Formats: sequence, structure tokens, C-alpha cells
Amino acid sequence: MDVSVEQTGTLGRRVTVEVPAERIEQAVEERLRGLARRVHVPGFRPGRVPFRIVRQRYGAQVREEVLGELMEQTLREALEREGLRPAGGPRIEQAQADPGQPLRYTAVFEVYPEIELAQVSDLRIRRPVAEVTEADVDAMIERLREQRATWETVERPAREGDRVVIDYEATAADGGEVPGGGRAEGQEEVLGGGRLLDDIDQALRGAQAGETREVTVRFPEDHPNEGLRGREVTFRVTLRSVAEKRLPEVDEAFAQAFGVREGGVEALRKEVRANMERELHEALRRRVKRRVMDALLASNPVELPASLVAQEVARLREDLERRLATLGQLQGSLKELPDSHFEPEARRRVALGLILAELIRKEGLQADPDQVRAAVERIASAYEKPEEVVQWYYANRELLQGVEAGVLEDQAVDWILAHANVEDERLSFEEAVQEETAAQAA
Repeated sequence: MDVSVEQTGTLGRRVTVEVPAERIEQAVEERLRGLARRVHVPGFRPGRVPFRIVRQRYGAQVREEVLGELMEQTLREALEREGLRPAGGPRIEQAQADPGQPLRYTAVFEVYPEIELAQVSDLRIRRPVAEVTEADVDAMIERLREQRATWETVERPAREGDRVVIDYEATAADGGEVPGGGRAEGQEEVLGGGRLLDDIDQALRGAQAGETREVTVRFPEDHPNEGLRGREVTFRVTLRSVAEKRLPEVDEAFAQAFGVREGGVEALRKEVRANMERELHEALRRRVKRRVMDALLASNPVELPASLVAQEVARLREDLERRLATLGQLQGSLKELPDSHFEPEARRRVALGLILAELIRKEGLQADPDQVRAAVERIASAYEKPEEVVQWYYANRELLQGVEAGVLEDQAVDWILAHANVEDERLSFEEAVQEETAAQAA
């Protein structure tokens, strides 16, 4: 078998393979003789069919099968001989194999880039650290009180934080129609809540139930609602009622409302703290992981195979389609999204996958079985019968490999943090969680 390799770019390769005619004919002959022992032809007993008839009837079909198998087999042999690792499936072109002639074909593909990792000890990583304080727990308890707040109608002027019920009519100075009809009845709003126009919000403060106030608003030229841009609109607003927020007392009944049956307020605070610490741990973990990945990318520029990027773009598109389908949202607009919309994230993922794979190979890292088991159990804990889910994962090699890959990636992050130049960055609980939320949104 003759093999020649042509480099068509930094990663592009064109491999031409020529398989001797003797190898083809020998494989065809062996296949036909095996077929002759079991084929059924009218007029002949099984195994007694003349070979020339078997060749006449099945020769062309067997030849096609053999050529397909030989191309697959010899390409593997050629790649192994030349030490080539295709990134994505090779594309076969210019295949030719006339009867009695050698099989000659060309395979075109990209190879994985060779990666020379930068010294991990040179990486500088800022590691966010934070803790849950008593003040943080107090703030969370206040949020829980807000969730259980009630509204009580009051006979006093409205002020910030009150819930008001209003009717309004809007008329435009130019005499044109106001978008949305220009009127509403029984609309509920919270003063200072940010939903009302600021001029109306301010005008209603100090107003009594039953009072009507008139406000003229000039909308800016860049207003989001095109029908209001640059227009002057007068709002005649009638205040129907004013209600004041009442927060519940933090007592045993309050604790029971959140599922704490014993231990009262102290038990509630412990549970709240435990939940916050879990949230903080995950937020810090995700954040430092992203910083580690950013540092790896910055210090290890990689030439990316276009085929791998295209595969990742397709995967990101499919993931988005699945998420939208789960939410019951329309997906038609996804078809209009160009690949360039997904490409930055796809390139990041492919680059990190290549860099991490090389790091894991170089350092001989392996997924820790105990961490894999813990990860599977965390997934299973969300289901009604977790023990069955655990068994299901361990019976399904593909599912388990997905968990192992995640665990191995986390272990790689830990290894990098242990060997890099790491500086702790002190954050409050709120800063840590908000920072993580912002990173996810980005």
C-alpha cells in the first residue's frame, strides 16, 4: 500500500492512498467463496453452486462492499502509519478502482493542533473568596419577609413604597392617538418600584385616595416605544386607593411558613445560612473556574480546526433550540441566526477542550471514582427515587462518561490552582453572587 501526504494549510492534510489490485482481488475472491458455501440458487443444492455462477450473480455487489471496507481499513492503516489524528471525519474524494486496477483514493481532513502548554506556574489568577456573615443572614431573612408581605389599605397621603391603584387617561398634544389606547382602569403600581413613569410616580406622592392629578410628559427622541418618541402627552391620573406594606414578625409562625417545624427562628436561620453557603460555594466555584479558563486561553493560543468549530456551533444551536422548546417559546427565529452568532462561544469551547485535554494527558490526571460517585448522587438527589437514578447512570456508560468528564475538568482546575500564581480577592456575599450572576448573563 502506497501512502502520500500533502499539507494544505497549518492543519489541513490531503492523504492519497493506493491499494494494490492483488489485495482487492484476493478480498473479493475470499468473500465470494464464503458466499458460495451458503447461497441458494434455484436448480442447485446449497453449497454446490458453481463458483462462476456465484461470481456472475454477486461479483459486482461483493466488489462494491469490499472496496468500501478496504477504504475504511486502509485509511486507518495510513493514518496510523503517518501518525495523523484527524479532527473530524475525513472527506473521501477522487476514489477510483476499475476492475483489475489498484484502488486509489484521496482523503481530505484537518488534524489536531500540536499544543505546547505554557508554564502553569506563570499563570496569575485572582481567586474570589467570601463568607456568609450574620448580616448576610439578616438580609436574607428580610427578603423572606418581603416574600410574605401583605398590603393594608390606609387613609393617608401616598408615599414611596406604597401600593396604589390608579385610573388614567392620556391625551397627546398633537391630537394623535396614544399607543395602547391611552387609558387604563384599576392599574396596580408600587411607588418607587420603577414601573411607573418617573413624573407620574413623583406626582402621586402626597396624593389622597380619590384625588386626581394631571402630569405632562415629553418623551425623549430615543424612547423604546416608537409611537411615543418626541411626543408630549398629558396624563390625568386618579388615585383610587393607597395600601401600605406590612411585613410579618420573625417568629415561630414565620419559621413554620417556610417548612421549619421545630426549633423556631433559630432553626430557620441555620437553614437559611446552610442554603446561602451552598449557593456561595457554587458561585465562587463557577467564578474561579471561569477565571482559570480565561487564564489558560490567554496564555495558550491555539490554531483551531474549522471542522471542530463548526461541530460546536451546531451543538450550541441545538442546545438553544432544546431550551426554547422546553420553555414553550417559538424557535423559528433561530433559523435566521447566522453561525457567527454562536462562533465566539464555540471557538472558546473548542480551544479550552484542546488545552485541557493536553494538560490532562501531560499530567496524567484521571477522574476520581469517589468524586464521580458524589457527582452522580447530587444529580440523583433531584429525583423521587435517587437510588434508581444512580444505578441507571452506572449502567449507562455514555451517561457516566459525561459525569466523569465534568469531574475530570474540575480536578484539572484544582490542579491549576495548586500550581499557579493565585491571589485571593475578598468579596462580600452579595458581591460574589452578583458577580457570578453577571458572568452567567454575559
